[in-house]
Amino acid sequence: MTSLKPMESAILLLIRCIISIYTFVTWPVYFVLQKPWKIRANRSRLRAVSLTHGDDFILYRSVTEISDVHARFLQDKIDTMEKVFRFAVRQHGQKCALGTREILAEEDEMQPNGRMFKKFLLGDFQWRTFTQTDSEAESFGRGLRELGLRSRENVVVFAETRAEWLISANGCMKQNMPIVTLYATLGDDAIIHGINETEVSCVITSQELLPKFKNILPCTPNVTLLIVMEDPLKPLDLNGYGDTVAVLPYQEVIRLGDLSSKSGCLPKPDDTAIIMYTSGSTGSPKGVIMSHQNVVNAMLGYTNVTTFYENDVYMAYLPLAHVLELISESIWMLFGIPIGYSTPLTMTDKSSKIKRGSQGDASVLRPTIIASVPLVLDRIHKSIQEKIEGGPAITKAVFNLAMEYKNEWTDRGYETPIINTTLFKPIRALLGGRLRFVLSGGAPLAPETHKSLKTTLCCPVLQGYGLTETCAATTVMDPDDNSLGMTGGPLTCCDVKLVSWEEGNYRIKDWPNPRGEIHIGGTNVAVGYYKQPEKTKEEFYEENGRHWFRTGDIGEFTQEGFLQIIDRKKDLVKLQYGEYVSLGKVETQLKINPLVENICIYADPTKLFPVALLVPNFDHLKSLAEKNGIELNTIEELCSHPEMAKLVLGELQKHAVKCRLQKFEIPQALTLIPDIWTPDSGLVTAAFKLKRKTVQDRYKASIDRMYS
Repeated sequence: MTSLKPMESAILLLIRCIISIYTFVTWPVYFVLQKPWKIRANRSRLRAVSLTHGDDFILYRSVTEISDVHARFLQDKIDTMEKVFRFAVRQHGQKCALGTREILAEEDEMQPNGRMFKKFLLGDFQWRTFTQTDSEAESFGRGLRELGLRSRENVVVFAETRAEWLISANGCMKQNMPIVTLYATLGDDAIIHGINETEVSCVITSQELLPKFKNILPCTPNVTLLIVMEDPLKPLDLNGYGDTVAVLPYQEVIRLGDLSSKSGCLPKPDDTAIIMYTSGSTGSPKGVIMSHQNVVNAMLGYTNVTTFYENDVYMAYLPLAHVLELISESIWMLFGIPIGYSTPLTMTDKSSKIKRGSQGDASVLRPTIIASVPLVLDRIHKSIQEKIEGGPAITKAVFNLAMEYKNEWTDRGYETPIINTTLFKPIRALLGGRLRFVLSGGAPLAPETHKSLKTTLCCPVLQGYGLTETCAATTVMDPDDNSLGMTGGPLTCCDVKLVSWEEGNYRIKDWPNPRGEIHIGGTNVAVGYYKQPEKTKEEFYEENGRHWFRTGDIGEFTQEGFLQIIDRKKDLVKLQYGEYVSLGKVETQLKINPLVENICIYADPTKLFPVALLVPNFDHLKSLAEKNGIELNTIEELCSHPEMAKLVLGELQKHAVKCRLQKFEIPQALTLIPDIWTPDSGLVTAAFKLKRKTVQDRYKASIDRMYS
């Protein structure tokens, strides 16, 4: 770290003095207005109680009262997704529902290095009202019936997140056609597996993904119809897909539905709404069967967590094939919150597809709510840290002082409006400047990232815990929760049970808090796995009239009823001297280091320490090399240089100590990998989760060399 010059030190001291005087003068006012004692009381209030326990289990249930919306749904028997959408249309008819930003043109832009990149010229968001959205969904569903599809016939949706995705899914549900969701980033083999296993004849896709079907169709003999969501700029080429497959534009299906007189075929609560394929981190993707009742109850569980307002706006960009995004968007529709669609390529003013000087989607939409995953939040955290680290020493010192000051007063129950609207304003502006809260799910969020973002974005970052098998609903933090590393209390739709796992030394009688494998039981728990009865029997079970799922995750409940995910059975390795290493926990902590693009930790049970396979960030790797007198230009050269692995390992070990990892958890050897791990490489899933076994098999020689 660059040390401060005498003048800069004097300035910093002056700032500290001004802050001290300001705090002394304004504290009584803030004490009266902000009522910090109430904030602290809300943080420590009870979220769940233990109802029953035995020798090897303890069961927790939420103490939260159900919301008015929840009570009304029970009273009016709104128990299918079709009824949910119908309720939303009745309540919010002419209000904006789904917004898509207009693409005016695609232009070439010269980059500083002389290369030409394609950039979008974007207009404003164009909105469909709830009534228009419902009418379009009705027409789409009738159009499918006109094309020969029947009630209870599966339909695959394989497309990027966009308004037409949600509308077509709604249209299918109005005709009681289960939708089969596949990630847009899946490889051909996984797509073929999902299409063939569900025996679909119709696939809904996008113009961008359509060319993939030239290779896929010969392996999917049941498919006779492709429906294509059009690109706003490029003409649709329907040639090259064979004589046995009809390829129709999305708007043509709407037109057929407009002319149709067919009525809807309404689903029942127990009918299948969705067959959602997991990303497949431990093998082939599994199709999780969700009934309408499962999805509706998961949604209702979330209605009891926080308050929504008339001016709330949601920005959607996560894959709708991910259960978190699908449930989120359904909830916002229920509450009449407009959903504006974005992509990672157009989200911010600095995104890769935004023309220089133009505004990204967040700046135009100015959302109050977003859902995210740790992968994205870690990148935001890293980019903030890089900008601060790369600036003058005085800027870094002032920023750190502000962070320290805000965290101290936040812990006491106060807000810091002056700092929020001055120093942190540029960071908040990255995502529009109006965020009220961020939802995080899909994987554990590193405490350092969690703390940094809720401080700099000036809003709660609410971490939740759920799985595809529980329709994304199990626990979630509420806005009053100021904890780090926790996932909040149980939702009202389910019970959470901890079961002792003797092999891993996790027991419900552990002190100070009970620990064990997490089992989830409730009306939100999915029916099972599609066409996999043995796997369903292995992971789902019935007990005392409840449907339960064994998660394989290890959790700990605090005295207040907060759940913390502390391990995963499949990630736990016992080393030679008996210490247990949680591979996922170590990876979560090390990923936030700027040198790390991706990382896989491996531990051999016959050895004393773990090792690391690390995909480095090129810019930071090159900077580290230059600081140590190594002048190389390509990532391949840097990764193969004998000194670089030692240098990176040293930095990683220092970071691990800072994160309070135990000595036996810290990698003692490291291999640098020059290739980015993408879903196409087969080393990560479509949700960018590690395929641990595949990675270990691919780099077995490197692992052996590190241990030799």
